[in-house]
Amino acid sequence: MNAKTPEKPVAVVTGASRGLGRGIAIALGEAGFTVYCTGRSDRAAIGPWAGTVRDTAEEIDKAGGKGIVAICDHLDDGQTEALFKRVDAEQGRLDLLVNNAFAMPDWAVPDGNFWERPLSLWRDMIDVGLRSSYAASHFAAPIMVRQGSGLIANTSGPGGKVYRHSLPYGVGKAGQDKLAHDMAHELKPFGVAAISLWPGLIGTERTLAGIAAGGVVGDNAGNLPHIETPYFIGRVLAAIHNSGDAMTLSGGTFYSTELAERLGVVDADGRLPVSRRPMFGAPLYHPLSEDIALGTS
Repeated sequence: MNAKTPEKPVAVVTGASRGLGRGIAIALGEAGFTVYCTGRSDRAAIGPWAGTVRDTAEEIDKAGGKGIVAICDHLDDGQTEALFKRVDAEQGRLDLLVNNAFAMPDWAVPDGNFWERPLSLWRDMIDVGLRSSYAASHFAAPIMVRQGSGLIANTSGPGGKVYRHSLPYGVGKAGQDKLAHDMAHELKPFGVAAISLWPGLIGTERTLAGIAAGGVVGDNAGNLPHIETPYFIGRVLAAIHNSGDAMTLSGGTFYSTELAERLGVVDADGRLPVSRRPMFGAPLYHPLSEDIALGTS
């Protein structure tokens, strides 16, 4: 065993200041992880919604894990590279990377025509979102390959298959799923897995405010049975890690609630949210293990 190997498994969660990333990071802390929480906000929130990476790190500590503040602007590859060099130097390993960094301005939530939206929406959803997932994976993979284990998980959604919100949104989500699938092919010989996850409607502060205001309605956006707490995916990822069976999932895109049912996981409120498969259909990408069985790999 490496002398630097900690008792706690090590994770990096990008975009962990608030929302889904914050919830994932805290749930991993609850499962005993050391979690590097990345984001641009240290002691003051950026934007209209509360939350900083320091707040998240403190909540991880309270949950029983170890939270580490990692200020990082994922538009800057140099900062991203420095982050993973730091993780390697301090921990000597990396068990889980959650690619979650993403920007979704409030005005971008309702569906709208691409030519009527600012070009900055592409930067928010492709550069902050998809490209940062590629860059983080690029710097994380050598650590995982060296140790012969690890999981890269992209938070995505059915927007990669059906129309949701805006053109850049759909392109970004489609890219997250394809990124995981293709990384899985190249990482397979080294025992490292990559998956993409489709959550339900995430019960963040912004989403709950939108529901209260009547702005999140209808099956196109999800409904109450499909709501997941921000902690749910973190619980699923911890269960995958503990199962030691991530390679059987590698390459696939999954509804979070269906993985949870398979792994015996419930949400923080004790519920198992309803899958949105009846609304959006099956994801496009199967695990490599299934493709091999079907002779399509």
